[in-house]
Amino acid sequence: MWNATAISQRLNIEYPIIQGPFGGGGSSVDLVAAVSNAGGLGSFGLQSVEADEIGTIVGHIRKVTERPFSVNLWVSTPGSIPELDDVMAVKVRDILAPHFEYLGLEVPALAERLIPDSDQQMEAMLDACPPVVSFVYGVPPEWVVEQCRLRGITMMGTATTIEEAMALESANVDCIIASSFEAGGHRGSFSTSAEDSLSGAMSLIPQVVDNVKLPVVAAGGIADARGIAAAFALGAQGVQIGTAFLACNESNASDLHRAALFSAHAKNTKLSRAITGRLARNIQSDFIDEIHVSGLNIPPYPVEAWFIKQLQAATLEQKRYEYLSFSAGQTASLIRHKKASELMADLIRDTPRLLGRILRGSVAA
Repeated sequence: MWNATAISQRLNIEYPIIQGPFGGGGSSVDLVAAVSNAGGLGSFGLQSVEADEIGTIVGHIRKVTERPFSVNLWVSTPGSIPELDDVMAVKVRDILAPHFEYLGLEVPALAERLIPDSDQQMEAMLDACPPVVSFVYGVPPEWVVEQCRLRGITMMGTATTIEEAMALESANVDCIIASSFEAGGHRGSFSTSAEDSLSGAMSLIPQVVDNVKLPVVAAGGIADARGIAAAFALGAQGVQIGTAFLACNESNASDLHRAALFSAHAKNTKLSRAITGRLARNIQSDFIDEIHVSGLNIPPYPVEAWFIKQLQAATLEQKRYEYLSFSAGQTASLIRHKKASELMADLIRDTPRLLGRILRGSVAA
């Protein structure tokens, strides 16, 4: 059976299909349940969630599915979260003041705390004890790995390079997610800069497979059964699909975001630091282009992310949407489904047919 892989076994799921987590608010309990109940692994991104809310979210998921599911956390490493000094504050105002003025607003004062505390999030995740946890932006701390082992939590680490995959394996996680540059959202690079970690799936997946002993999940550029078959042909034993699930009605994406994913604009995506200060792939927009053309240095995450969030909130309130950003992978134009159950059904039905054709030496659709 095509679906009886090492990933399926380690995650205790029927089909090695993982719904990509959405850390910026796109995750929902309903989407997690829809994917997990269909035999895959639903995921909930906790990056922007306060620690005291994590247990409640995991509890809600357990009420709607008895099957395995995953949560996702960003790893915070020393020096990765900068303090806002006077020089950086001036840069922020230089870049964003004209945009706030355009909306009739002053640049707001920076909040004292920009993002949830990472260690507190990790502790809350351990207390909630989800079946699976995935990490992005680094190697999880030893104490987290140790506690996950004691509690029976399966760990997946996200790598954008061979070196990152090997570091995660050395840290004793259970699976490697090889995330190629076609993926939507943030690039989770941590060993070198994101700009220097832009391998495509055809290059990244087989090299990661050849350099680690752990089972590998392919992520990036997968939207249908053809992508799954291709990933398996490259040596992956599971796939993670993000944008196609984000477009489904069960996700917490806005109606505007979903409409953008089904529009002609989704054919044009761009990697940029303009929205959060970290490299991420979004649908191309005039605002992103303007930030780049300005020549000004973009403040790092989470400073840029916080200010842009305030700008976008004001934009929504005024119903002027030119500052909104929409995460999307390079294969967004392949999206066809608006229900997660229908997407899963197609993937489950079509993947073995395509894999069979590959084995018979035919790649015709």
